[in-house]
Amino acid sequence: MLRALHKLNAKKVEHLKESGLYGDGGGLYLQITSVGVKSWLFRYMRKGKARGMGLGPLHTISLAEARGKAHECRRLLLEGIDPLDAKQQQPTSGRLAEVKALTFQECATRYINSHKAGWKNAKHVDQWINTLATYAHPVIGDLPVATIDLPLVMKVLQPIWTTRTETASRLRGRIESVLDWAAVSGFRSGDNPARWKGHLDKLLPKRSKVRKVEHHPALPYAEMAQFMQNLATQEGISRFALEFLILTAARTNEVIKATWDEVDFPAKTWIIPAERMKAGREHCVPLSEQAMRLVRHLRQVTPGDYIFPGMRVNTPLSNMAMLQLLKRMKRTDLTAHGFRSTFRDWAGECTNHPREVCEAALAHQLKDKAEAAYARGDLFAKRAMLMADWAEYCYQPAPKRSEQAA
Repeated sequence: MLRALHKLNAKKVEHLKESGLYGDGGGLYLQITSVGVKSWLFRYMRKGKARGMGLGPLHTISLAEARGKAHECRRLLLEGIDPLDAKQQQPTSGRLAEVKALTFQECATRYINSHKAGWKNAKHVDQWINTLATYAHPVIGDLPVATIDLPLVMKVLQPIWTTRTETASRLRGRIESVLDWAAVSGFRSGDNPARWKGHLDKLLPKRSKVRKVEHHPALPYAEMAQFMQNLATQEGISRFALEFLILTAARTNEVIKATWDEVDFPAKTWIIPAERMKAGREHCVPLSEQAMRLVRHLRQVTPGDYIFPGMRVNTPLSNMAMLQLLKRMKRTDLTAHGFRSTFRDWAGECTNHPREVCEAALAHQLKDKAEAAYARGDLFAKRAMLMADWAEYCYQPAPKRSEQAA
């Protein structure tokens, strides 16, 4: 009889992945959803009807504890008591106290702790913590998670939906995830008041309708040669960092954290690891002769692991350094990121390089799925020609004032 009851074991429970029901015997089942969530279910017949009662998620209720709960359910059935009715009508005082005590902020902390190992970097974790702490916790953080309803969610989102739409949209998704976690964990019930489709989309305008696209200030490409000449007169490591950023059309974070082991001098390439790329994929950048001259020079004069070191030993350049450089150059109308737009405008208007090559140089993913399916490679050879043309354009003699006026 014991073997008939105890068909599962802890190791098997841990390794089962496919969705479905897996019986342990005596009405106890391990339930795995289509998205991989595991929980315990007690199934039984009552007055000719099949009934099922959730016993809790696997991450909270162990196999042994689930067996104990199933045993109690069978005992109630022998006494003529429906376990599900008993649970709904007379919840234990301990369970009530737990539900009342567990706040939204506590649920958010548990959710983040259980998921952060699967997130790609620490910055993503910080974004989760900071957005909830700034906008959600002051309103609903101390409230029992079971009491969070639509008016409370709207109280969080409405003040920033039209002014900080991107942030508000991400915040809504994070609140939805926390409330889903609380529901699966048994700390709340009912529909999720933060869900978008068929719910909040009826109360809030679509993000695309209210979001103002803010482009980074960019230098007109016709002024590039003059700018590069002015840049060459500047001092400090930030000057070389900005020059390298322009020549590679890379992002600020990718440049300032670049290390010497990422540069392959014989191959004339700079390989940016996936964890530092916005798309989370490794990116191989072809280096023009001008870019190679720059890194060869820096290899002789900069100590440590970073190509563009900061003030302290073995630390990267500050992410504000290039912005401060532009300020010293009296170009507060520009940002470092804006030079990617300068590059893209030049490539699209002044060259015959294919669009997919230009987008690949910026490490952009093609939005057209059919087009992306054919562009399986990284177009390295074609990108190398593009970046060589860009470097040549950047270092061409600046036009004289009389020529510009004409």
